[in-house]
Amino acid sequence: MSSLRVEPVTFEHHREPFGIGEAAPRLSWVVRTDLPGWLQRAYDVELGDGTAARVVSGESVLVPWPGRPLRSRERVAVRVRVEGHDGSVSGWSAWSWAEAGLLDPADWTAGAAAPPRDLLGGAPLLRRDFHTRAPVASARLYVTAHGLYEVEVNGTPVGDDVLAPGWTSYHHRLRYRTHDVTGLLREGGNTIGATLAEGWYTGRYGFHGGVAEIYGDRTALIAQLEIAYTDGGRDVVTTDGRWRSAQGPVTSAGLYDGETHDARLLPAGWSSPGFDETAWRPADLLSHDPAVLVAPTGPPVRRIETISPAAVLTGPDGETILDFGQNIAGRLRIRVQGPAGHAVSLRHAEVLDENGALALRPLRHAAAHDTYLLRGGGVEEWEPRFTVHGFRYAQVDGWPGPLDPADVVAVVCHTDLRRIGFFASSDPRLDRLHENVVWSMRGNFVDLPTDCPQRDERLGWTGDLQVFAPTAAFLYDCAGPLASWLADLAAEQRALGTVPLYVPWIPLDPFREIPPTAAWGDAAVVVPWVLHERTGDLGLLRAQYASMTAWVDQIAGLAGESRLWDSGPQLGDWLDPTAPPERPFEAQTDPALVATAYLARSARLVAETAALLGLADDAARYHDLADQVTAAFDAAYTTAEGKVTGDSQTAYALALRFGLVDGGRRRAYAGERLAELVRANGHRIGTGFVGTPLVCDALTDVGAAADAYRLLLQTGCPSWLYAVTMGATTIWERWDSMLPDGAVNPGEMTSFNHYALGAVADWMHRTVAGLAPAEPGYRRLTVRPVPGGGLTHARARHETPYGPAEVSWAYTDDGFTLEVTVPPNTRADVHLPGGADRPVEVGSGRHVFSLHGTRLVIE
Repeated sequence: MSSLRVEPVTFEHHREPFGIGEAAPRLSWVVRTDLPGWLQRAYDVELGDGTAARVVSGESVLVPWPGRPLRSRERVAVRVRVEGHDGSVSGWSAWSWAEAGLLDPADWTAGAAAPPRDLLGGAPLLRRDFHTRAPVASARLYVTAHGLYEVEVNGTPVGDDVLAPGWTSYHHRLRYRTHDVTGLLREGGNTIGATLAEGWYTGRYGFHGGVAEIYGDRTALIAQLEIAYTDGGRDVVTTDGRWRSAQGPVTSAGLYDGETHDARLLPAGWSSPGFDETAWRPADLLSHDPAVLVAPTGPPVRRIETISPAAVLTGPDGETILDFGQNIAGRLRIRVQGPAGHAVSLRHAEVLDENGALALRPLRHAAAHDTYLLRGGGVEEWEPRFTVHGFRYAQVDGWPGPLDPADVVAVVCHTDLRRIGFFASSDPRLDRLHENVVWSMRGNFVDLPTDCPQRDERLGWTGDLQVFAPTAAFLYDCAGPLASWLADLAAEQRALGTVPLYVPWIPLDPFREIPPTAAWGDAAVVVPWVLHERTGDLGLLRAQYASMTAWVDQIAGLAGESRLWDSGPQLGDWLDPTAPPERPFEAQTDPALVATAYLARSARLVAETAALLGLADDAARYHDLADQVTAAFDAAYTTAEGKVTGDSQTAYALALRFGLVDGGRRRAYAGERLAELVRANGHRIGTGFVGTPLVCDALTDVGAAADAYRLLLQTGCPSWLYAVTMGATTIWERWDSMLPDGAVNPGEMTSFNHYALGAVADWMHRTVAGLAPAEPGYRRLTVRPVPGGGLTHARARHETPYGPAEVSWAYTDDGFTLEVTVPPNTRADVHLPGGADRPVEVGSGRHVFSLHGTRLVIE
């Protein structure tokens, strides 16, 4: 008997629809069925208040809200059932619940409670007692901070966030979180307490020593506890003039330098009722702007997993070094026993130097050093709370007695994203490369998409995400977090007059001046487009459209009548492997060629966006601009036969992938020349940040997939697999971050956890395995594996907005087999290797294609 059921409804891109900021959240659902080729014809949606609607539509992703707009604090239930074109009807889905946060700035009555100025440094404590006068029906805590915070109610931590509230462009947007604390309150006396640390708000941040007090010179808590009683009454407890403050056990806490915790200084019971606070001092009540407070669009940073040491090493001076076997973003958790005041020191590094000691030079001005001073009197467990490090190795000094490795674990911390994309092949080196890409994304999605998690930088570089966005969107459900980052990008762009190199923006030498920069600023256009392509979210394009057009209009103005963007400083094909260690911008490819190519591409994407949004005049205008820039590129950088200026891998990859060389003979020449360059270089990579995501696709497009595979599977330096042969567990910033002799590259730009060069994983998903979206949100799939490189099998699986899609192929003794799983309510175009140009169209379900010589069998 066939089945048809609907998974519970989801709201927007929320993994946890609690305290959401949308008054009319869009709805999505996934259908599960074994009915082959099933397509939705209509759906019924019902709200818990009785609102119901029947909609004749095949849409099931981000459909319009069916009821009146939600009010602040309102909780709502939704369920749905579907009808197929075949007449099948599902039962109702289980109810899904969402709750609105505070949707209007006027809902906020809380001030900002700040520790006295002379308590600055470390992580001061704040507390306030309050009473409940009747049994509590519900209680919600709306909370954020200028700085980092952790909150406790009656001695119990609230939530499991790490580094809350994260980092946004605080002057423009400050996220708050909503917590259900009903179960933590008791009738009568209660206490709310908080610990505050500097974080990104007042702490030192950025390279070359960084800057401090970027957003303000004082940390403060903003909290509003709303209590509803069973008798219908309400109370509100806020950060007001009744809070008191004292120094806590955290005596220093910096995101770069680490944390020092003196357990002897923790006042017992400080966040519980009955504590004697007479020695505590009144907190200062500061003003703040409720208009900048926004609900989150994605999950927070959390502790995701723990990793035990893989080995215990001895350094050159006898020091104890733990190897966790994996480069991560996180910190250590220790279990220790010793005398009061005894100090345990923890230092962190990504790699060891040639002598076997921690390689600290790549950290630059980040100390990455945590210290714990014991309370004494028994076994103590401790983990830093207001710092994070990028590391694989940790040096432990001052351990009282013999160190049992089981008493130290690494705690992996990053945004709690849902994994949705997977890849495997017959080559374990390729699988390790893909796993390295995954781990680099994990290490660099610590609230926002960063460049690295270890040194004195950790900035939201726009160019890195621009090239990595397709890979990111395949691997993890990251649309919610990236929507927040794009909102920051647009806010900074409006304030600065251009898209900065990194978001949030802070003024750092040598980038205090903000010149528009190709490939980096183009993130304003490319990232929203990629997220729409992968999730089907047209609303995100609508929200970012003003930012997208402002960027293209600005750089079109810089190009002027020539339509060539050949003025101003550029980063170009950053970290081209031929660039000297100290001059990473000295690439083989002309920066003006890169800039003009990106202008053409971004103008084309904006034109496509305008068309999707129904803005016909804009679409025509930007298509015309793209055509003009393409013609200008052709005239300036391409010869009559098809040779591209600079004759570099990146130059040809840009020209071919961005459609800047016309079809026919000239394009064929450019493609053949790219393949010749790759072969002449011994199939070693010749591209930097800009060319790397494009070169394998460009080779495949021109019929040189064999060369793309040889490039991918090369193990000599520079190559993707070189790092794998050197034991890498993440993607390196530069192709030779570690030299063949095991020495660390002498250049200042030497990180062992940068995801940008891992953008090749998108080609692995789409071409090696063969799974790609043909329509936004995978409403239609393209299945087009291009086997090669001696691989005998490969597989990719992706949780699309419509359900799981999977492609798996293998060579067997009988021939070639391709298995395809197509989600309900979608279709797929299947291209068989060596088959005719016309694909086989299939509907939802599992399909098996077997090639025995020239004979095709479809099951």
